[in-house]
Amino acid sequence: MESNVYNALGIRYIKLHFTVAMLEDTYLPADKVSALRGGMGEMLLRANCVRNRNCVSCDFESECIVRRTMYSKYRIVPQFVTTDDSVGYLLECENYDKVFAAGDFLQFNLILFGKAIVYFNQYMQAFFALGNEGIGKRYARYRIVSVTNTQNHPLYVDGAVYMLNYQIQTLGEYADYRIRRMNRTGSQNRLVFHTPTALKFQGEYLEEYQIEAIWNAVLRRIYMLECFEEIGENVYNIDELKTFILPDIVKQEVRRVGIQRYSSTQDRRMVLNGIKGYIELTRLPEQMLPWLFVGELIHIGKNTSFGFGRYSVV
Repeated sequence: MESNVYNALGIRYIKLHFTVAMLEDTYLPADKVSALRGGMGEMLLRANCVRNRNCVSCDFESECIVRRTMYSKYRIVPQFVTTDDSVGYLLECENYDKVFAAGDFLQFNLILFGKAIVYFNQYMQAFFALGNEGIGKRYARYRIVSVTNTQNHPLYVDGAVYMLNYQIQTLGEYADYRIRRMNRTGSQNRLVFHTPTALKFQGEYLEEYQIEAIWNAVLRRIYMLECFEEIGENVYNIDELKTFILPDIVKQEVRRVGIQRYSSTQDRRMVLNGIKGYIELTRLPEQMLPWLFVGELIHIGKNTSFGFGRYSVV
Protein backbone atom coordinates (compact mmCIF):
# COMPACT_ATOMS: atom_id res chain seq x y z
CA MET A 1 0.00 0.00 0.00
CA GLU A 2 1.25 3.50 -0.78
CA SER A 3 2.72 5.32 2.21
CA ASN A 4 0.33 8.27 1.83
CA VAL A 5 -2.57 5.90 2.43
CA TYR A 6 -0.88 4.60 5.58
CA ASN A 7 -0.48 8.18 6.82
CA ALA A 8 -4.02 9.19 5.92
CA LEU A 9 -5.36 6.15 7.69
CA GLY A 10 -3.33 6.67 10.86
CA ILE A 11 -6.62 6.85 12.78
CA ARG A 12 -6.35 4.62 15.86
CA TYR A 13 -8.88 2.00 16.85
CA ILE A 14 -9.37 -1.12 18.93
CA LYS A 15 -12.04 -3.78 18.39
CA LEU A 16 -13.26 -5.71 21.42
CA HIS A 17 -15.28 -8.94 21.25
CA PHE A 18 -17.64 -9.49 24.19
CA THR A 19 -19.14 -12.86 25.09
CA VAL A 20 -21.82 -12.85 27.78
CA ALA A 21 -23.89 -15.69 29.26
CA MET A 22 -27.55 -15.18 30.14
CA LEU A 23 -28.35 -15.87 33.79
CA GLU A 24 -31.96 -16.90 33.27
CA ASP A 25 -34.48 -17.89 30.62
CA THR A 26 -35.57 -14.70 28.94
CA TYR A 27 -36.53 -12.80 25.80
CA LEU A 28 -34.42 -10.13 24.13
CA PRO A 29 -35.31 -7.70 21.35
CA ALA A 30 -34.32 -8.76 17.83
CA ASP A 31 -32.23 -5.59 17.51
CA LYS A 32 -29.90 -5.75 20.49
CA VAL A 33 -27.58 -2.85 19.64
CA SER A 34 -30.17 -0.27 20.68
CA ALA A 35 -30.72 -2.07 24.01
CA LEU A 36 -26.96 -2.41 24.61
CA ARG A 37 -26.29 1.22 23.70
CA GLY A 38 -29.14 2.55 25.81
CA GLY A 39 -28.15 0.36 28.74
CA MET A 40 -24.50 1.38 28.43
CA GLY A 41 -25.48 5.06 28.51
CA GLU A 42 -27.73 4.57 31.53
CA MET A 43 -24.97 2.78 33.48
CA LEU A 44 -22.47 5.50 32.59
CA LEU A 45 -24.89 8.15 33.84
CA ARG A 46 -25.56 6.30 37.10
CA ALA A 47 -21.85 5.92 37.79
CA ASN A 48 -20.65 9.37 36.76
CA CYS A 49 -23.32 12.08 36.67
CA VAL A 50 -22.94 14.63 39.51
CA ARG A 51 -25.63 17.15 38.45
CA ASN A 52 -28.82 15.06 38.38
CA ARG A 53 -28.63 14.69 34.57
CA ASN A 54 -29.25 18.38 34.00
CA CYS A 55 -26.80 18.57 31.11
CA VAL A 56 -27.92 21.97 29.80
CA SER A 57 -26.84 23.88 32.90
CA CYS A 58 -24.09 21.53 34.13
CA ASP A 59 -20.91 23.37 35.17
CA PHE A 60 -18.91 20.13 34.70
CA GLU A 61 -20.03 19.56 31.11
CA SER A 62 -16.55 20.03 29.64
CA GLU A 63 -15.13 17.33 31.93
CA CYS A 64 -18.10 14.95 31.85
CA ILE A 65 -17.11 11.30 31.44
CA VAL A 66 -20.49 10.48 29.90
CA ARG A 67 -20.04 13.18 27.27
CA ARG A 68 -16.56 11.92 26.48
CA THR A 69 -17.68 8.31 26.13
CA MET A 70 -21.22 8.47 24.72
CA TYR A 71 -21.06 11.75 22.76
CA SER A 72 -17.38 12.39 22.12
CA LYS A 73 -16.82 15.97 21.03
CA TYR A 74 -14.73 17.20 18.11
CA ARG A 75 -12.14 19.91 18.54
CA ILE A 76 -11.95 20.20 14.77
CA VAL A 77 -15.66 20.20 13.89
CA PRO A 78 -16.66 19.17 10.34
CA GLN A 79 -19.02 21.75 8.86
CA PHE A 80 -21.66 19.13 8.06
CA VAL A 81 -21.86 17.73 11.63
CA THR A 82 -24.93 19.09 13.43
CA THR A 83 -25.84 16.31 15.90
CA ASP A 84 -24.39 14.81 19.08
CA ASP A 85 -24.06 11.31 17.56
CA SER A 86 -20.59 10.13 18.56
CA VAL A 87 -17.86 8.90 16.23
CA GLY A 88 -15.90 7.64 19.22
CA TYR A 89 -17.39 4.16 19.28
CA LEU A 90 -19.46 1.57 17.43
CA LEU A 91 -21.51 -1.33 18.72
CA GLU A 92 -22.12 -4.43 16.60
CA CYS A 93 -24.47 -7.32 17.34
CA GLU A 94 -25.99 -9.33 14.53
CA ASN A 95 -27.66 -12.00 16.65
CA TYR A 96 -31.37 -11.52 16.02
CA ASP A 97 -32.61 -14.39 18.22
CA LYS A 98 -35.30 -13.45 20.72
CA VAL A 99 -35.53 -16.51 22.99
CA PHE A 100 -32.58 -17.25 25.30
CA ALA A 101 -32.21 -19.97 27.92
CA ALA A 102 -30.08 -19.63 31.03
CA GLY A 103 -26.46 -20.22 30.01
CA ASP A 104 -26.93 -19.23 26.36
CA PHE A 105 -24.19 -17.03 24.97
CA LEU A 106 -24.61 -13.65 23.31
CA GLN A 107 -21.73 -11.99 21.48
CA PHE A 108 -21.30 -8.37 20.49
CA ASN A 109 -18.45 -6.06 19.47
CA LEU A 110 -17.36 -2.67 20.74
CA ILE A 111 -15.06 -0.64 18.47
CA LEU A 112 -13.37 2.42 19.96
CA PHE A 113 -11.70 5.17 17.92
CA GLY A 114 -9.12 7.81 18.76
CA LYS A 115 -9.44 9.49 22.14
CA ALA A 116 -12.29 7.18 23.18
CA ILE A 117 -9.76 4.31 23.38
CA VAL A 118 -8.47 5.50 26.77
CA TYR A 119 -11.92 5.03 28.35
CA PHE A 120 -11.92 1.24 28.10
CA ASN A 121 -12.43 0.89 31.85
CA GLN A 122 -15.54 3.11 31.75
CA TYR A 123 -17.13 1.05 28.96
CA MET A 124 -16.14 -2.17 30.72
CA GLN A 125 -17.69 -1.11 34.01
CA ALA A 126 -20.85 0.02 32.21
CA PHE A 127 -21.35 -3.37 30.56
CA PHE A 128 -20.54 -5.16 33.83
CA ALA A 129 -23.17 -3.09 35.66
CA LEU A 130 -25.65 -3.60 32.82
CA GLY A 131 -25.30 -7.35 33.25
CA ASN A 132 -26.37 -7.00 36.88
CA GLU A 133 -29.25 -4.65 36.00
CA GLY A 134 -30.41 -6.47 32.86
CA ILE A 135 -31.19 -5.38 29.31
CA GLY A 136 -34.43 -5.09 27.38
CA LYS A 137 -38.00 -4.87 28.68
CA ARG A 138 -37.54 -8.00 30.79
CA TYR A 139 -34.25 -6.80 32.30
CA ALA A 140 -32.42 -9.90 31.12
CA ARG A 141 -29.36 -10.33 33.32
CA TYR A 142 -26.04 -11.70 32.10
CA ARG A 143 -22.46 -12.19 33.19
CA ILE A 144 -19.45 -11.27 31.08
CA VAL A 145 -17.64 -14.49 30.16
CA SER A 146 -14.79 -12.94 28.19
CA VAL A 147 -13.55 -9.92 26.27
CA THR A 148 -10.96 -10.55 23.56
CA ASN A 149 -9.11 -8.52 20.94
CA THR A 150 -9.04 -9.20 17.20
CA GLN A 151 -6.24 -11.74 17.67
CA ASN A 152 -8.47 -13.59 20.17
CA HIS A 153 -6.17 -12.69 23.06
CA PRO A 154 -8.03 -12.17 26.35
CA LEU A 155 -8.58 -8.74 27.87
CA TYR A 156 -11.01 -10.00 30.48
CA VAL A 157 -11.65 -13.52 31.77
CA ASP A 158 -13.41 -14.42 35.04
CA GLY A 159 -12.79 -11.04 36.64
CA ALA A 160 -9.16 -10.69 35.54
CA VAL A 161 -8.15 -7.84 33.19
CA TYR A 162 -5.13 -8.24 30.88
CA MET A 163 -4.22 -4.76 29.65
CA LEU A 164 -1.09 -6.06 27.90
CA ASN A 165 -3.49 -7.42 25.28
CA TYR A 166 -5.11 -4.01 24.78
CA GLN A 167 -3.43 -3.67 21.39
CA ILE A 168 -4.27 -0.47 19.54
CA GLN A 169 -4.20 -0.58 15.74
CA THR A 170 -4.69 1.89 12.89
CA LEU A 171 -7.09 1.91 9.96
CA GLY A 172 -4.09 1.73 7.63
CA GLU A 173 -3.05 -1.55 9.20
CA TYR A 174 -6.56 -2.91 8.76
CA ALA A 175 -6.61 -1.87 5.08
CA ASP A 176 -3.23 -3.57 4.54
CA TYR A 177 -4.49 -6.76 6.21
CA ARG A 178 -7.57 -6.80 3.96
CA ILE A 179 -5.51 -6.22 0.82
CA ARG A 180 -3.17 -9.11 1.69
CA ARG A 181 -6.20 -11.30 2.38
CA MET A 182 -7.79 -10.29 -0.94
CA ASN A 183 -4.57 -11.11 -2.80
CA ARG A 184 -4.85 -14.65 -1.45
CA THR A 185 -8.57 -15.16 -2.05
CA GLY A 186 -9.36 -12.89 -4.99
CA SER A 187 -12.04 -10.21 -5.25
CA GLN A 188 -15.60 -10.80 -6.45
CA ASN A 189 -16.47 -7.10 -6.62
CA ARG A 190 -19.52 -7.47 -4.41
CA LEU A 191 -20.50 -5.29 -1.46
CA VAL A 192 -22.75 -7.00 1.07
CA PHE A 193 -24.59 -4.76 3.56
CA HIS A 194 -25.01 -6.75 6.77
CA THR A 195 -26.92 -4.09 8.72
CA PRO A 196 -29.36 -1.35 7.65
CA THR A 197 -27.63 1.55 5.93
CA ALA A 198 -29.09 5.06 5.97
CA LEU A 199 -27.47 7.06 3.20
CA LYS A 200 -28.54 10.52 2.09
CA PHE A 201 -27.70 11.55 -1.47
CA GLN A 202 -28.70 14.82 -3.10
CA GLY A 203 -30.99 15.58 -0.17
CA GLU A 204 -32.89 12.28 -0.20
CA TYR A 205 -32.44 9.00 1.67
CA LEU A 206 -31.63 6.17 -0.70
CA GLU A 207 -34.23 3.51 -1.51
CA GLU A 208 -31.63 1.61 -3.53
CA TYR A 209 -27.84 1.66 -3.57
CA GLN A 210 -25.83 4.18 -5.58
CA ILE A 211 -22.07 3.73 -5.79
CA GLU A 212 -21.41 7.49 -5.72
CA ALA A 213 -23.36 7.81 -2.46
CA ILE A 214 -21.47 4.86 -0.94
CA TRP A 215 -18.07 6.24 -2.00
CA ASN A 216 -18.88 9.73 -0.69
CA ALA A 217 -20.08 8.23 2.60
CA VAL A 218 -16.80 6.32 3.05
CA LEU A 219 -14.69 9.45 2.47
CA ARG A 220 -16.97 11.54 4.67
CA ARG A 221 -16.72 9.04 7.54
CA ILE A 222 -12.92 8.89 7.29
CA TYR A 223 -12.79 12.68 7.35
CA MET A 224 -15.00 12.77 10.47
CA LEU A 225 -12.62 10.38 12.24
CA GLU A 226 -9.63 12.47 11.18
CA CYS A 227 -11.28 15.52 12.74
CA PHE A 228 -12.00 13.51 15.88
CA GLU A 229 -8.34 12.43 15.99
CA GLU A 230 -7.33 16.09 15.38
CA ILE A 231 -5.36 15.20 12.28
CA GLY A 232 -5.08 18.75 11.06
CA GLU A 233 -3.92 18.23 7.49
CA ASN A 234 -5.02 15.51 5.11
CA VAL A 235 -2.07 13.88 3.38
CA TYR A 236 -4.33 12.71 0.59
CA ASN A 237 -6.40 14.80 -1.80
CA ILE A 238 -10.05 14.09 -0.97
CA ASP A 239 -11.22 15.99 -4.06
CA GLU A 240 -9.00 13.79 -6.20
CA LEU A 241 -10.48 10.66 -4.60
CA LYS A 242 -13.96 11.91 -5.39
CA THR A 243 -13.05 12.12 -9.09
CA PHE A 244 -12.20 8.41 -9.47
CA ILE A 245 -14.04 6.73 -12.31
CA LEU A 246 -16.49 4.74 -10.23
CA PRO A 247 -17.55 1.22 -11.21
CA ASP A 248 -21.09 0.54 -12.34
CA ILE A 249 -23.60 -1.45 -10.32
CA VAL A 250 -24.55 -4.38 -12.53
CA LYS A 251 -26.90 -6.04 -10.04
CA GLN A 252 -28.40 -5.28 -6.67
CA GLU A 253 -30.91 -6.69 -4.22
CA VAL A 254 -32.28 -4.33 -1.62
CA ARG A 255 -35.00 -4.24 1.03
CA ARG A 256 -36.10 -1.52 3.40
CA VAL A 257 -35.62 -2.15 7.12
CA GLY A 258 -36.97 -0.27 10.14
CA ILE A 259 -35.48 -0.69 13.62
CA GLN A 260 -37.64 0.38 16.57
CA ARG A 261 -35.98 1.92 19.59
CA TYR A 262 -36.88 3.97 22.63
CA SER A 263 -35.01 7.25 23.15
CA SER A 264 -34.70 8.09 26.85
CA THR A 265 -33.26 11.49 25.86
CA GLN A 266 -36.36 12.38 23.82
CA ASP A 267 -38.69 10.17 25.92
CA ARG A 268 -40.37 8.61 22.90
CA ARG A 269 -40.31 5.60 20.63
CA MET A 270 -38.78 6.06 17.22
CA VAL A 271 -37.93 4.07 14.11
CA LEU A 272 -34.49 4.12 12.49
CA ASN A 273 -34.82 3.31 8.78
CA GLY A 274 -32.29 1.96 6.34
CA ILE A 275 -31.78 -0.50 3.50
CA LYS A 276 -30.09 -3.91 3.46
CA GLY A 277 -28.91 -6.08 0.60
CA TYR A 278 -25.96 -6.36 -1.75
CA ILE A 279 -24.56 -4.91 -4.94
CA GLU A 280 -22.41 -6.45 -7.66
CA LEU A 281 -20.01 -4.11 -9.42
CA THR A 282 -17.85 -3.98 -12.48
CA ARG A 283 -14.13 -4.08 -11.70
CA LEU A 284 -13.19 -1.99 -8.65
CA PRO A 285 -10.27 0.41 -9.27
CA GLU A 286 -7.28 -0.73 -7.23
CA GLN A 287 -6.87 2.77 -5.74
CA MET A 288 -10.34 2.57 -4.20
CA LEU A 289 -9.80 -0.70 -2.36
CA PRO A 290 -7.93 0.56 0.77
CA TRP A 291 -10.65 3.12 1.44
CA LEU A 292 -13.51 0.67 0.80
CA PHE A 293 -11.87 -1.87 3.09
CA VAL A 294 -11.64 0.74 5.85
CA GLY A 295 -15.34 1.46 5.34
CA GLU A 296 -16.03 -2.13 6.40
CA LEU A 297 -14.66 -1.42 9.85
CA ILE A 298 -15.89 2.12 10.47
CA HIS A 299 -19.44 1.75 9.01
CA ILE A 300 -21.04 4.41 6.83
CA GLY A 301 -24.13 6.62 6.82
CA LYS A 302 -26.28 7.69 9.77
CA ASN A 303 -26.80 5.88 13.08
CA THR A 304 -23.47 4.05 12.99
CA SER A 305 -23.29 3.95 16.80
CA PHE A 306 -26.42 1.75 16.58
CA GLY A 307 -24.56 -0.67 14.30
CA PHE A 308 -25.96 0.76 11.06
CA GLY A 309 -23.89 0.85 7.88
CA ARG A 310 -21.74 -2.28 8.19
CA TYR A 311 -20.78 -3.81 4.86
CA SER A 312 -18.04 -6.04 3.54
CA VAL A 313 -16.22 -6.31 0.21
CA VAL A 314 -16.71 -9.99 -0.54
